[in-house]
Amino acid sequence: MRQLYLAATGQNRGKTTAALGLLHGFLGRGLATGFMKPVGQRTVIEDGEPADEDAVLMKTVFGLPEPYSVLSPVHIPRGFTKAFIAGDVVEDLGRRIQMAHASFADHDVVLVEGTGHAGVGAVIRLSNAAVARMLGAPAVIVSEGGVGRPIDEIVLNASHFAAHGVTVAGAIVNKVDLDAQPGLPDILERGLANHGIPLLGVLPYRPILSNPTLGMVLESVGGETLHEGPDLDRVIDDVAIGAMEPHHMLERVGPGTLVIVPGDREDVILTLTTAHLVGRPRGATTAELLGADARSERDDRASLGLVLTGGYRPREAVIAAIRQADLFAALVEDDTYRVASEVHDLLVKTHAADVEKVDLIKALVTEFLDVDRLLAVAEEAQPA
Repeated sequence: MRQLYLAATGQNRGKTTAALGLLHGFLGRGLATGFMKPVGQRTVIEDGEPADEDAVLMKTVFGLPEPYSVLSPVHIPRGFTKAFIAGDVVEDLGRRIQMAHASFADHDVVLVEGTGHAGVGAVIRLSNAAVARMLGAPAVIVSEGGVGRPIDEIVLNASHFAAHGVTVAGAIVNKVDLDAQPGLPDILERGLANHGIPLLGVLPYRPILSNPTLGMVLESVGGETLHEGPDLDRVIDDVAIGAMEPHHMLERVGPGTLVIVPGDREDVILTLTTAHLVGRPRGATTAELLGADARSERDDRASLGLVLTGGYRPREAVIAAIRQADLFAALVEDDTYRVASEVHDLLVKTHAADVEKVDLIKALVTEFLDVDRLLAVAEEAQPA
């Protein structure tokens, strides 16, 4: 049985993206393919069973027949770590993972998705490195675009796997801006080769896979929805802080910008709503905007939406202007810094209902990763 253990150099690097695409590739080749997420940190209840949300994603998208007890055998809910350290968890969790893994004995290939970097899970003695060794699976490390940072992180994680006797089959680098840096894959390949780590492929940056939607932001920040706008599934391109004069603000926003602004900065809010209504010629003054003829082109509009902070509720006339402009707007109690931090740190996960994202992931992996090479890597790493 061939198998690969997908790990990452940190959170939100693209490990689930790679797993979904590779699973699609393996199944598309007619291989009996298994998937498991041995240790899950983001647990949901699906069909009355606890399971990591990535296991739910794979089972739903691909119709995997195994129960969640096999796909997602161990979970780390809130409070579990403290209970484990205190000695209150007496079950052999490693044995539970091994029993789930044994269910795939008759499969052609098994894709095992880890949790975060090589050391995550060590607190309960189930780090990615420890689990990969337990299962006898070679590791593939996923990082994200750049030069020095991904190489440094991949080498660091590879050393931890090696210390546990795990073969590092190679690395995948995600979120690479191939348009701006077409030569970066060659540089990464040479840089990793200096450390004996093959580059198994790169995946290009696509905003829809990396940036949150308005609906995700609304779920994260909470508060009162003043106006949903036309499309909560719209992906945010950029975030701006409304802490400057209105005419300067206009220079920093575009049609995909979410503006985080105190609710009492009505000058900024009204300038953005007016610009959204009439279309924003770059460099136009507020007075010019107020006298401009209305235009309907979406791409000329000044912003995508507003998060109004500090609990400061604008006057009803201002809220009416927001609604007339059909801008997304939410009112929250937190201050601007806290909200900006929440949006910045928002973890964007793929869900089975995100059909567009799922289809794009499948297409990107098919085009940019050599799935047959990865299968060959898994073949070479089989124990004798």
